[in-house]
Amino acid sequence: MNIEFIMDYLSQLSINNNREWYHANKEDYKKANAGFEELVQELILEIGKFDASILHHNPKDLTFKIVRDTRFSRDKSPYNPAFRAHIASKGKLPVPVGYYLMLSPGSQSFLGGGLFADMFKDATAMVRDYIVHNGDEWEKIIHGPEFEKHFTVKGTALKNVPAGYSKEHPQAEYLKFKSWYLEYPLKDAELKDTELFPVKAAEIFRLMKPFNDYLNKALAEFQMPER
Repeated sequence: MNIEFIMDYLSQLSINNNREWYHANKEDYKKANAGFEELVQELILEIGKFDASILHHNPKDLTFKIVRDTRFSRDKSPYNPAFRAHIASKGKLPVPVGYYLMLSPGSQSFLGGGLFADMFKDATAMVRDYIVHNGDEWEKIIHGPEFEKHFTVKGTALKNVPAGYSKEHPQAEYLKFKSWYLEYPLKDAELKDTELFPVKAAEIFRLMKPFNDYLNKALAEFQMPER
């Protein structure tokens, strides 16, 4: 597994984001994609040391396609020059939340955790209600020294506390959120050590785990909508 080759391929794709170049360089895509799946497998094994719920997955089932759906987008470029994976107990579904990896050139890569999807109203309501009744646990997690050193809670948020929730609640700012996630940015140089990177990434994911566990307790009854 050669992360440098993966990043070189993605850099070239971002410059030549068209179907002709992609098909002319299909073998390089296959090689880069196989390398990414190897990296995901290594991450599964490292994460499995502290979270066994993800060990049963095949890397292929956790990755996202680079082909973009351009039907409703102003940007008509056919490919997303990034390799992405979500490693969670039920695979790449957004719920339960898990460990997200995106490799993208130009130091756009990051490690993520938490709930990125804000289109599921039920999920948003479940997390808000859980924070209302478990605010102390929330504060303890997000103000832990290791957490504060590495992360800031991000998410799509409303301007005001939504109806049905108290503006005076100690976690009122977080009740405005519709999604709650973490991003740990990665510079391209940090990806060069192929052996060290999975170990370092898993350590960052380990620090995210209490945050993920909290959200997954909130989302325990959530059902993905039928397609």
